[in-house]
Amino acid sequence: MISSRKDLFGYEPDPEYSLPVAYFSMEYAIDQALKIYSGGLGFLSGSHLRSAFELKQNLIGIGMLWKYGYYDQQRDSNGLMKPGFVEKDYSFLQDTGVMFTLQVHNAPVHVRAFLLKPEIFGAAPLFLLSTDVPENDEQSRSITHCLYDANEATRIAQSIVLGIGGAMLLDQLNLTPEIYHLNEGHGVALNFYLYDKYKTLEDVQKRIVFTTHTPEKAGNEEHSFDLLDEMSFFYHLNKQQARILLGMEGVNFNFTLAALKFAHKANGVSKMHGAVAKNMWAGKPGVCEIISITNAQNKTYWVDPLIDRAIADQDEPAFKTRKTALKKQLFKIVADQCGKLFDENKLTIVWARRFAGYKRADLIMQDWERFLKLISSTQYPVQLIWAGKPYPEDSEGIDLFNRIISNAKPLANCAVLTGYELELSSCLKKGADVWLNNPRMFHEASGTSGMTAAMNGAINLTMPDGWVPEFARDGENCFLIQPEIQEQPERQIDRLENNSLMDILEKTVLPIYYSDHKKWFNILTKAAVDINPEFDSGRLARQYYELMYKVLLPEEVKEQMQLSFE
Repeated sequence: MISSRKDLFGYEPDPEYSLPVAYFSMEYAIDQALKIYSGGLGFLSGSHLRSAFELKQNLIGIGMLWKYGYYDQQRDSNGLMKPGFVEKDYSFLQDTGVMFTLQVHNAPVHVRAFLLKPEIFGAAPLFLLSTDVPENDEQSRSITHCLYDANEATRIAQSIVLGIGGAMLLDQLNLTPEIYHLNEGHGVALNFYLYDKYKTLEDVQKRIVFTTHTPEKAGNEEHSFDLLDEMSFFYHLNKQQARILLGMEGVNFNFTLAALKFAHKANGVSKMHGAVAKNMWAGKPGVCEIISITNAQNKTYWVDPLIDRAIADQDEPAFKTRKTALKKQLFKIVADQCGKLFDENKLTIVWARRFAGYKRADLIMQDWERFLKLISSTQYPVQLIWAGKPYPEDSEGIDLFNRIISNAKPLANCAVLTGYELELSSCLKKGADVWLNNPRMFHEASGTSGMTAAMNGAINLTMPDGWVPEFARDGENCFLIQPEIQEQPERQIDRLENNSLMDILEKTVLPIYYSDHKKWFNILTKAAVDINPEFDSGRLARQYYELMYKVLLPEEVKEQMQLSFE
């Protein structure tokens, strides 16, 4: 049982970061051994907690203990993708002994809390909630079975457990954060619990900050007021009281809009996304200020030390030796999964990230004849690797993934890997020469995979979307794909941007890689230097304290808000 601040943190928080914060996220990618994440949101949360630990910040995470994780990406008898659901066990999690009850659909649901202590993986303390306990019936136990469950009622129940359950846990432990940070809108039900506790919207707003992550409709979750009311989402309020409190009209309750009304400040996850988010929610009454804090990744976790040293020392031979070794490690995975032997002396392009339609995994294949010519070249040999996880219920995404597998299968220098989690992601970034990123413009709020690829000596070949404009200097630290005018049909945009991508590969990227080794090394060196520290999550963790958390509260309120067990 937790009995002291030191028992929880293992350290005394730095005075600069002594303000107590609780950070709510539906997923965390902290270590390969803990499979409670799907993609970029989890990678961001995991890096944030790692940097909070390194800076000794007074921040704790609240999340969910997913019994089956997101899913295990497997292959069927034809080598195509199928989702698998395998029970996970984690002996390194501490059972806190805390169990409490909340209401879901006007029925009691028991929630048990587990703790990932900081010393296990080098991350700020993380509480994980589970309803998979003997005291619950099977329906209630299933709430924390699968991340982003396809059943709508289960999804709502997951948000209730994260938001209301997370707040109840903090009260059970006598932890009173000064700031509650909602990382995406999934935990927005938290605010109804706090409203019941503090009685006014203004008193809730003082305590809430919110990070919005995407302009995509699917990422701005909404459900009908009627169903949420039936599910006990509004805690002790009914749907009409919730409408009046937030000034929301219409049939559906939008999680992002509600979070923006409950918070005193919010942020987009890149400068470009901050502007997009402001415009997206402009004119909605009661929406808080939206600033920009660009996403970042934890260099300590992601970088290969020998690659880092070679780049810092400007030692091209040492870099080449280490990159070759890392490519060999990656190519063992390719051989194991796909039966193909890749050559570490050939340019290797990797497309790997959360698998969503707007990210256009198959853009490079749009002109099939030109693609075949590219990969058949003997002058400038190319190898390509794809990886990523479609949502397990996304039939179109899975069909695309399988179509790429089928197209790549007869090609000895093209491979599609399954199991895109932290470990594979790390191997891909360390083994890549070129990191390909080609989303539709203005759809990628941030994207962070290119940051960690650049840390490891891979050069970004990328659309100038998300975080990229804050970093990119075409031909100096990356290669940019020229975006087309967006006011035309998507098929036309794809055709034109495919042409731009192929032109850059054929006329710029490949000739430099094979004919101007010094220039190639200068570009990747410049990229690594420009990434650190601006896109290391230490900067992000500091900015959240400086720009989002430090608010002026009455002294009598501050006296009551001590993250301790005194």
